[in-house]
Amino acid sequence: MSDLVTGLPEGWTVRYSKSKKREYFFHAEDKQSQWEEPEGTNHEQLKEYLANHPLRVRCLHILCKHRDSRRPASHRSENITISKEEAVEELKGLQKRLEAGESFEALAKERSDCSSLKRGGDLGFFGKGEMQASFEKAAFQLKVNEVSGVIESESGVHLIKRVV
Repeated sequence: MSDLVTGLPEGWTVRYSKSKKREYFFHAEDKQSQWEEPEGTNHEQLKEYLANHPLRVRCLHILCKHRDSRRPASHRSENITISKEEAVEELKGLQKRLEAGESFEALAKERSDCSSLKRGGDLGFFGKGEMQASFEKAAFQLKVNEVSGVIESESGVHLIKRVV
């Protein structure tokens, strides 16, 4: 009998191999793992589940650090002195520019305090447990091409755009 949510047979879960950079299937009870879908998998249901519950996402972001950030320095300034409220206001201004049609990538290159600005804010693919909790939670809740509201983390405040 398959799980009505994932489409996998009872006891099976889908995981991600960082070394092989692909999904695999794991049966917790007998510690069995395999690359192929287990016998009895509802392929279409699994495909739909993974589309709605990805194991990894790819996001762009714009980071605006403030004086209370974990490391209040960046390529823009060795000593960031703006308040969190001022950083949030800056991001709100960028949100308006995005709504007016400006490119997320261009705004990231212009304003982000993260070194990913060189790539238009692209952080590449990441899975659960690889980012700060508040950032990760927001990123995994976004739909593809959706932009978050202002997200706070230890690093500062962010706008996040999920691209995959």
